[in-house]
Amino acid sequence: MLSLTRPLEGKIALVTGASRGIGAATAAAFAAAGAAVVLAARNEQELEALAAEIATTGGQAMAVVTDVTDETAVRVLIERTVAEHGRVDVAFNNAGHGHQPVPLAELAVGDFDEVLAVNARGVFLAMKHELRAMLASGGGAIVNMTSSAGGRGVRGIAGYVAGKHAIVGLTKTAALDYADRGIRVNAVAPGPIATHRLEQLPEQTRAAIAAAVPLGRLGEPGDVADVVVWLSSEQASFITGAVIPIDGGKTAGGA
Repeated sequence: MLSLTRPLEGKIALVTGASRGIGAATAAAFAAAGAAVVLAARNEQELEALAAEIATTGGQAMAVVTDVTDETAVRVLIERTVAEHGRVDVAFNNAGHGHQPVPLAELAVGDFDEVLAVNARGVFLAMKHELRAMLASGGGAIVNMTSSAGGRGVRGIAGYVAGKHAIVGLTKTAALDYADRGIRVNAVAPGPIATHRLEQLPEQTRAAIAAAVPLGRLGEPGDVADVVVWLSSEQASFITGAVIPIDGGKTAGGA
């Protein structure tokens, strides 16, 4: 019987972009839900600190320094996960990148390429190798990180918006490709979440952003983590190809 308190008991879960923010919160939530967690990001010190923190709560976590834009690094990440745990059951592809707001014609080509390399190519590479591992072990669940900006335009961040739209397309296509092979692929689309980026803004600016959310507050990383855990569990066994908004009603519409 599926445990409602530990719905990922005995599962092997991988998180990219795990070093802080939503990634770190989700890694901790995976561990609390019973999974052994593999933490991937570029910052080794932050990964090791998170792995140690998870261990203090009785969880199990392994840190693997990974640049998701490098296929060799992604392949090694999956190989190390399989070597250590035998399989990959769950993956949360959270690694992402943004750029300073600027009108499209003023966006440097290098900045555009860098954002797409992480947000689109990185998710593609991660899924490519995760799917192969999941096929070898009989199935799994993947959750990709997009954004409310993945379903609409947002002034000044053309590269970021393009990358997040690409993730939606990759998610839906992979879901169809592997629906009959025991693998579910979904995405989460957060709105304004109180991570380090928002925390760097002036308090007045944060208050204005929160006021524009119908629920009247900023989201917390844990709000996203809870949905990712649910989508990764058998509680969501009939859901694939979906993009779940986690935005306090911001994209529902307005007067």
